[in-house]
Amino acid sequence: MTTFLAPARRFALVTETYPPQINGVANTLGQLCSGLLGRQHQLQLIRPAQGGEQPGSSAQGNLEEHRVSGLPIPGYPSLQWGLPAGRLLTRLWRQARPDAVYIATEGPLGWSALRTARRLGIAVVSGFHTNFQQYSDHFHLGLLHAPAMRYLRWFHNQSQTTLVASSTQQRELSRLGLNHLGLLGRGVDCERFHPARRDVTLRASWGVGPDDLVLLHVGRLSPEKNPELLVSAWKEARKSARDSHLKLVVAGDGPSLADLQKQLPEAIFTGARTGDELARIYASADIFVFPSLTETFGNVVTEAMASGLAVCAFDTAAAHQHIQDRYSGSLAPPAHDRVFIDNLRWLTADQEGRRSIRLHARHKACQLDWSAVVTRFERYLVQAAERQPALTQALPSK
Repeated sequence: MTTFLAPARRFALVTETYPPQINGVANTLGQLCSGLLGRQHQLQLIRPAQGGEQPGSSAQGNLEEHRVSGLPIPGYPSLQWGLPAGRLLTRLWRQARPDAVYIATEGPLGWSALRTARRLGIAVVSGFHTNFQQYSDHFHLGLLHAPAMRYLRWFHNQSQTTLVASSTQQRELSRLGLNHLGLLGRGVDCERFHPARRDVTLRASWGVGPDDLVLLHVGRLSPEKNPELLVSAWKEARKSARDSHLKLVVAGDGPSLADLQKQLPEAIFTGARTGDELARIYASADIFVFPSLTETFGNVVTEAMASGLAVCAFDTAAAHQHIQDRYSGSLAPPAHDRVFIDNLRWLTADQEGRRSIRLHARHKACQLDWSAVVTRFERYLVQAAERQPALTQALPSK
């Protein structure tokens, strides 16, 4: 791959989620910001205050952080909608104009950033990180599906480019009327997520021996993540395993936790975990069970692959992008629950097939380098900045 060498620029990134919050979007944005700072760009991060933080500003090296007020998202008390911050953004961007603004989330804070950047003639690139239009169906709010999609289409079509994580998402959003879509995949840290982190002591604490199989699920425990299929797939796999000793481990938190604990009293629930602790959990499992159909990507899929797990997933998002069925994982057509369950039963039963898949999964995941993703992201921002003068001149006078 040809290295893209960009002169140091000034970029602003606006988001309603960021580390240490635990979700795929926050993880991705943390990697992108770290990568840009490593290339000596100046970065302005605008986000809601988290936890015990207060709104305010701070700076360290090339990074400025501006924390705004927010409101908890119903059902997700650890996450915030950032409140509109148009006055703050206008002042900041008039004092030190960014070459381009990346808006990662479409909430009130993102809306005010889009409005301010457009008014000041600053290049905007947006990211479609979450399929909010699909979430309404899982929260019995189907009437909101069409209005949500209209808003998302309006929002993203005002940016120069909307970045999406997978080719399946790119095709779907194009069909729904989003224009100027750019593909920005995801990387995975293959040093952190490594089979060598397998921990026999941890496995023993789960009540499993060296020859027993651990099925693992990692992610937010919420209705839109299809937890019903996790339950039914586990129960059928356990029933068909007969003499094999299977254990289910669930790493995550969310509004569906209590219900899952009632339905799966035999499972181990670790709570949400990150970093090396999460990597140890991955490596100490054998099969990764991922029934979600609402992912824009699904970083946990590639983390599981890097950890040497056999992934059972639907043929969408990261799994579609990086898994070859029965070679580096198992794929079911979207919404074909019976095929998903049968795939999981096959993975638990076929020791040789499972061993081969785990080797190929690790090999594939280690081709996914975050540095290459940052280079592509950097290129999108620089190209938007370079196109902006011509676009501004083409705007009608008022």
